[in-house]
This record gives sequence, structure tokens and C-alpha cells, in this order.
Amino acid sequence: MVETFQKCSLSHRVSVNGDLPCMWQNSQGIPNLPDLTHPQELINLGQQLLGSLLTVSLLVSALGVAIALLGFALNRYEIEGKSFVREWVERYSLLLKAFLHGILVLTLLIVGFLFCSTLANRYHHWEQASIAKIAASVEGAKLEQPAPKVRYVVEEPYSYFSNIDGKLVKVQDTQRIDRFLALTSSEIQVNIDQIRSLEVSDRNNYRLDFSASYQVTNSLLEAQEIFFEISPPYSYSLLQNFRVEQEGKRLEPTNPGSYSFPLRLAPGQSTSFRVLYQAQGSPRWVYSASGELLSNFRLTVNANFPKADFASGIAPTEIKNEDNRTVFVWVFEDNVSVANPFGIFTSTAPILDTGILPRLLLLAPGIFLWWLLLLYLSLPMSWRNVALAGALFFACLLALTYLSRIMDVRAAWSGISLVWLILAWGLGTNRNASVAAIICTICGAIVPVLGLIVPYSGITLSLAGLLSVTWLMVRKWYAFSR
Repeated sequence: MVETFQKCSLSHRVSVNGDLPCMWQNSQGIPNLPDLTHPQELINLGQQLLGSLLTVSLLVSALGVAIALLGFALNRYEIEGKSFVREWVERYSLLLKAFLHGILVLTLLIVGFLFCSTLANRYHHWEQASIAKIAASVEGAKLEQPAPKVRYVVEEPYSYFSNIDGKLVKVQDTQRIDRFLALTSSEIQVNIDQIRSLEVSDRNNYRLDFSASYQVTNSLLEAQEIFFEISPPYSYSLLQNFRVEQEGKRLEPTNPGSYSFPLRLAPGQSTSFRVLYQAQGSPRWVYSASGELLSNFRLTVNANFPKADFASGIAPTEIKNEDNRTVFVWVFEDNVSVANPFGIFTSTAPILDTGILPRLLLLAPGIFLWWLLLLYLSLPMSWRNVALAGALFFACLLALTYLSRIMDVRAAWSGISLVWLILAWGLGTNRNASVAAIICTICGAIVPVLGLIVPYSGITLSLAGLLSVTWLMVRKWYAFSR
């Protein structure tokens, strides 16, 4: 049961392996749930409850008036009539007492439900706001560096039909087609530091220093003019000192903004290029090979910040932890095709067990009724004890709700349960009654609540139900209270 509510936890952490949406919806409460902070809902509920309470009160009053009139009519007659009226008066007295207890229990249930639903809304809102805050710290378009391409152009003949002077004529022509050569080797070094974003205070951006050496070999049988094409990283907020060097000589692009560099290579001739730049952007950096074959490829990423992890599920060949930094190394020696971009991101703290407290709060009135029924069947309960028991139950849930924000919910419930058991001892007028109150509290309240905050909810709740029924049978059959 808990696993259903853990789906809200971003698969137990905010993962940035793939593309995350850059915008998150505002946190909202649970829809269609009464909330004490919504006045119109309170007015509507009050009107419905007032009408129902008035109807029940009129029925009880009418029954009392009918008994009184019947007693007045039979009072002047035989003794049997008087005894009949006396019996009905006693039953009516018991009915009034039960009615008062029922009104009290119903009031506690209704008020408790409104209280718990409001608290569940607030807690759900707080959980979603916490998740959104963590997600905002790592959201944004990723910095993606595409692999360079080595392009050359060939002319190939082709034919087409054209209508000339009313005749269909086949025309022979040539067309220019782009072809690509694979990189002979790639040696990439990336140093990444984490900096505070100036736009969003809770976000840490990346500042990276990129340096790559690529080797190109003309594997064709003839000399060929090729174009070395490299693109700047995508989604950067700042890019500076972007330059391309060939054999130590800086190259200038032929067209501004177009990083395409022509050169002519003889058959079997090799040359090397070096690409350098500094950039800033979102807290994710990946290298995209676009499904091209990688040969003699080596990528080394130095992450100079904590909680760095590799992205896209492409596991590094080697991971080294050095002081306050982590080094990721990918090595592909021969003919490897990687379809997805791979790199690093900043992992977040795990977000576990979301939705547990809202579910508990929504089921709390039912648990309270379970506990109260056990108390009624186990020891005498005055209306004062019922009111105090209700106040104690919902006060413990309120304490659990806010303590769970600063400590583990199971540890918080352990401490609250101890206080609860000490106070529940006072429900009994003697030792046996106090022991009965303790057993009822454990079976009807503490264990059911525990069952809703532990992974094995079904087993725990079944055990609580079995303990409750066993206790009632032992009390009835073996006269425990005597």
C-alpha cells in the first residue's frame, strides 16, 4: 500500500538523467476534500449537518412525547399499564443516554474528519512544495555538446524527365551530396564547477572548461576537400573563448556563427583539431554522439562538487573519488555507437515515503471509531472520558504530523505512543480496567496507525484486527474484567 504513495517521490529522487520539464505546476491540495480554511465549504457542511441533527432531535423528542401521552392515558387504569409505561420510560432514558453519547461521538468524528482533511491538505501542499523546490534546484535545459562531424561533398550523376517542346525528355545531370568520415580518435577533458545561479536563488548552475582533441584521417582513395564542423554547446547561458585550432594554429570560421573549417587532405593523410571554450548553464552536462561510431574515444569529466552522478544510464568505465571531486571516465576503443547523450548531473537527496501522512490523516476518523468501539466494549465510558479520548487521539495525530517534518515518522510515533499509553491508563477506574484500556489502545489505535506508516501495511492492519477480536473474546469468555 505504501508503494502506491511513493510514486509521488519522483522515483524516490529527483532524477535528471533525461530531460525534465523546466516548469513545475504550483503545489495544490488534495482536490474535492473539505478544508477548514475554505469558508464556503464550512458553511455548506454546517447547513447539511444542522439539518440532519434537527431531524434526529425531532424524532427523539416525538418518541418522548408519545411515551408521555401513553403513560398519561394508561395511568388511571390497571397496574400492568403502569408497569408497561415504566418499562418504556426506562428504555427511553437509556435511549436518551445513548443518543447523547452518539451525538458526542458523531461530533468528534465530524470535527475530527474536518480537522484531519485540512491537515492532510496542508501536509500534501508542504510535500509537493518541498519536491518542487528540490526539482527547481536542478531543472532547466541541459548543456549538451554535440560531437563534431567531418563532411565532404561528392558529385553523383542522376537523371530526371522534363517536358521540352511538348516532348518528355530524359535529362542527365549531377548533384552534390554530403558524405561523412568517422573521427579517428577523440580525447576530451571537461572540468565542471558548481556556481550559484543569479536568476534563481535555490539553483546551482555549472561552469565548465571544455578541451577536446580530435584526429581526422582521409580514408578515401583520392585527395579530398573536407569540412570539420563543430557546434557550440546547446542551452548555454554564457559562452566565451570558443576557438578551434588545427595543428596548433587557430582557425577562423568562413562565415560568422558557422563553425565549419575547410581543409584538403591527401589519401591516408591525418590531421588533428583542438576545440576549447568556457561555458555556463544548467546543472547537467552531456556529450551527444548522435548514434555515430566512436573509435579511440576517451572522455574525462572532473566534477569539482559533491553529489555528482553519471547521466542517461551510460555507466562510466571508471569512477574515481578524489577529495571533494569525482572523476568520471568513459573509454570506447573501437566501433561503439551510443544513441543517448551521456554525461553527469547533480543528484539530489532521496525523497522517500511521500503521501504517507495524508493517507493516514484521511483514515484517522475510522481508526478513532475502531479504538472507541473497543473501549465501549471493554470498560464503562462516561461522556467526559469519550471527549478526553477524542481530544487525546487527534492531539497525537497533530503532533505526529508536525514532528514527521523534522524527524523520522516511525521514531516520532514511538515517542507519541509511549505518552499515549501513559495517559490511557487513566481511563480505567481500577487496575483491570486500566489494563483493558491499555490493550484497547494498542490494538485499536497504536498498531493501526503504525500499520499505515510502515511498508507492510496490510500485514500490520490484519494483525491489529486479529488482536482486537482476540482481546474481546478473551474478555467475554474468560471474564478478564472480573
